[in-house]
Amino acid sequence: MEEKESLPTDGNQPGLHIESTSLSLQESPVDSFYEWHAAEMKDLEENGPKKRRGRKPTKKQYFTYITDQAIIAYNFEPEWSKRNKVFREYIDYPFNKLVENIYHTFRFSYFDVPYEDVKAEVVAFLVEKIGKFKEGKGKAFSYFSIVAKNYLIIQNNANYAKMKQRTDLTAVDEQRNIQGEQTRNDHQESLKDFTDQWCLWYDENLNAVFSNKRDIIVADTILELFRMRDNIEDFNKKALYILIRERTQLKTQNITKVINVMKRDYAKMYQVYSKSGHIIPAFNLPNIK
Repeated sequence: MEEKESLPTDGNQPGLHIESTSLSLQESPVDSFYEWHAAEMKDLEENGPKKRRGRKPTKKQYFTYITDQAIIAYNFEPEWSKRNKVFREYIDYPFNKLVENIYHTFRFSYFDVPYEDVKAEVVAFLVEKIGKFKEGKGKAFSYFSIVAKNYLIIQNNANYAKMKQRTDLTAVDEQRNIQGEQTRNDHQESLKDFTDQWCLWYDENLNAVFSNKRDIIVADTILELFRMRDNIEDFNKKALYILIRERTQLKTQNITKVINVMKRDYAKMYQVYSKSGHIIPAFNLPNIK
């Protein structure tokens, strides 16, 4: 025995009927929809709009009871060409307009692709979920509004999380750069202050550190170069030896002996200075390795 299944409409509007058996549909649901739609439009033209429950219809309505019937016919239709036809003519625009309104109403602002791409993505998701809309379980507009909104919320939150992660990493990198630069600046200031104090101390104690007149001349020349260090562009080992030889007229081995003593004292005194912030005379230094 054949069973008639009535596809519900809005309010008291007569529904679209699909003749079906337990295994197959005798008549195309989409063809039935077009027949019903033609009769509906003729009745509307002859008798005017019928009263329906819910909001009063306006000219701006894009998702109507006709959209509901088209979706139901689409879901029942086994033939792809007919499904595509009814979708293109009665479902595609309402879906696009629904997504557009939801997107702009709730202002989803964390998408990094153009709006048209977002809209196309959400409409594609609605098409993917269209078969889950069940007749008699409420209005299609309400169902697909919830589906679209939830999808946008999930994607928007995911994009926000990615953006925040990128922002946090950028901030961390910037903070590291700032901290690293500050550390370098602090070290340079500390080294400059120590070197100034070291030169002053060594200048006052040259005769106590060195007894040989030749060594004192070399040490004094080295101290002079240290005091002039800001004005010497190439302050490296080779350049130092050349400058010292030019000023003292001494051989490299005589210069090296004095440099090694001063370098040893410099390292030991700086090690103490970095902890205490002041100079301790080289004679009073503990045996620091």
